[in-house]
Amino acid sequence: MINLTLTEALQKLNSGEISAVELTRAYLDRIEKYGADLNCYITTTPERAMADAAASDARRAAGNALPLDGLPIAMKDLFATRGIRTTAASRMLENFVPEYESTVSQNLINAGTVLLGKANLDEFAMGTFSKTSYFGAPINPWQMEQKLTAGGSSGGSTSAVAGGLAIAATGTDTGGSIRFPAAITGMVGMKPTYGLCSRWGCVAFASSLDTPGPITRTVDDAALMLTAMAGHDPLDSTSAPNGFICNAPLEPILGDGKKLRVGVIREFNDVKISDDMKALFEKRIADLKSMGAEIVEVSIPNILDALAAYYIIAPAEASSNLARYDGMRYGLRVEGSDLIDTYKKTRAAGFGDEVQRRMIIGTAVLSSESYDVYFMQAARVRRMLADSFNTAFEQCDLIVCPSSAGTAMPLDSDLSPLEYYALDLFTVAMNLAGVPACSVPCGLAQNGLPLGMQVVGPRFDDKRVLQLAKHIETAAGIDNRPTTIMGK
Repeated sequence: MINLTLTEALQKLNSGEISAVELTRAYLDRIEKYGADLNCYITTTPERAMADAAASDARRAAGNALPLDGLPIAMKDLFATRGIRTTAASRMLENFVPEYESTVSQNLINAGTVLLGKANLDEFAMGTFSKTSYFGAPINPWQMEQKLTAGGSSGGSTSAVAGGLAIAATGTDTGGSIRFPAAITGMVGMKPTYGLCSRWGCVAFASSLDTPGPITRTVDDAALMLTAMAGHDPLDSTSAPNGFICNAPLEPILGDGKKLRVGVIREFNDVKISDDMKALFEKRIADLKSMGAEIVEVSIPNILDALAAYYIIAPAEASSNLARYDGMRYGLRVEGSDLIDTYKKTRAAGFGDEVQRRMIIGTAVLSSESYDVYFMQAARVRRMLADSFNTAFEQCDLIVCPSSAGTAMPLDSDLSPLEYYALDLFTVAMNLAGVPACSVPCGLAQNGLPLGMQVVGPRFDDKRVLQLAKHIETAAGIDNRPTTIMGK
């Protein structure tokens, strides 16, 4: 049962071939066996999972099955879950138990999913390897003995799905935090159009960039998860009025005379990527061409400035959002000699080095001396990027590009903060522009590790993004079943 995709498991549940209790027990057994090795969960919820599964079986027996009834998932520990510890992988919220449910997690409850637990991540979603987690880094299930990164910030989610410790998972993508970890673990990671999935009840990093989305093994699975997660939410002022309904299997967008213009970004041509990434990307482009796609070179003139703009805007918003963690109302509190000393000691003890670094950067760029020079300039670049994407989509229907420069690196790689930040080069522009982007496996490198490429579309063209991603998935044809990945 562990090797079943979400779509396959749903078919077997609906036919009565398996029960939700049996499926959930198989995942809980695997969590018990490999959970400590992968460190992909911060909190597991076996009793809640079995209760959810039993309720699911009862609904199906009564003929009242919900869309995703009985499917066991992991929830990134950034989404508030009523009565279940929600930490954001930080000491600051180590013992925080919300009395409310995030909109995304409630939508998935309403769809009938089973909650296996809360997945590990970078602290407050700030990082690239999930190494900033107060609870230690999750491990990439591919070639486990090498202790490779599962990516970040949604590294626990990708590790859980790749290793067969969840059938699917939620993630959040602020600058690539779904797509980068999905790419290096051989998973599908979908960053929807900004506003399609509600941010309400999701611990904030950078509010104008944070985008919840699904992490799955197949594109069809991602479509089903996104259908359940998305929808307008009056509690989120940035929530889009658009819903998303996309039933699997996704219909082809190429072949049988269907015309599609697929863009490649000129400015990325000179960006250094691994030989494997270059070869696989060119091979998948050739596959799309053979299916009938017209390949068009497009220009996004400011896309190489996106990284600098992102690392001004995101820390500035983080500095503002994290001001609420002061030890007064909830979370960690370290007593000081007076109020200001309590603030200082609480925040120094509660936040890790990377979070503190980004808060200091953010506070600096928002200062009166720096606001116009840095923040407003970054905001202008952001506006120009959005305009450039709009212009590019007048010349093509969808865009493809790499998700990362290469395969997963060892967790103990000695990189400077700037080198870590540079790993986001291929992903941050899509967050700044608010457009949908899906990372899909495009093949295996010579070292046997997976690589991913992105499909990017105009705002609210999420379905066509997934449709083209499915063509790439089919052409690549990698075996990303958990027992294949882990060899057990």
